[in-house]
Amino acid sequence: MKNLFALAALTLLAGCGSGGNWGWYVIDPTTTQGWNNITFLLDGFGATILLSVIAAALSMVIGMLVALPGMSTNRWISLPSRIYIEFIRAIPLLPMLFWVFYGLPVVLQSMGVTVRIDAFWGAVITLAISDSAFTAEIYRSGIQSIARGQTEAAKTIGLTYGQTMRYVILPQAIRRILPPLANQFIYIVKMSAFASVIGMQELTRRANELVVTEYRPLEIYTLLILEYLVLVLIISFFVRWLERKMGADESR
Repeated sequence: MKNLFALAALTLLAGCGSGGNWGWYVIDPTTTQGWNNITFLLDGFGATILLSVIAAALSMVIGMLVALPGMSTNRWISLPSRIYIEFIRAIPLLPMLFWVFYGLPVVLQSMGVTVRIDAFWGAVITLAISDSAFTAEIYRSGIQSIARGQTEAAKTIGLTYGQTMRYVILPQAIRRILPPLANQFIYIVKMSAFASVIGMQELTRRANELVVTEYRPLEIYTLLILEYLVLVLIISFFVRWLERKMGADESR
């Protein structure tokens, strides 16, 4: 097995060095063509980040609105939240994206509301809704991990439910919620690639367009993977820093 990996590595290096069978020139920054191709791909960074940040923010808001009623002891209050979570989690992202982009305007128009959803907002709505079900479960597990005695103690000193959540439960729960929320944000960043199928000019869409013009899928998609890798590593570094800042890193 080790010999096989070594042979594959030598073959790759030989191909890169020979320049005959490989087309790394298409992303060679020392040439005008390569540099233009690289900048064309990098221009998709802004759209990918903006899409991911807005979708993640909406997902966290929706997730909280779904999670809080879902923890109620009243069955009729918690039931809609459970139905929403199970229904949304069962729908694959790509069919939901198509439905939001192509189907939702038709549904709204049949109700007398004319709304045009472009590729950007179609992707934002889809990612936010799809991720909100998982975010709601993260909130629920984080809040329920706090000892019930703290809620009871807050009630004895006259705090309302909202005050208990704001001043007692959430400050402690956020330390346990942050790591899985960070993983969900990374998930959104990676799933934003699906926005390319409805024409949004993000990283994957630009890579696809470049492949069509250059006919070098290996080299271009390799650079695309490296772009996502760098983006995810930056996010992971920032999350680790934030965990240490908030005292959430238990290894500290």
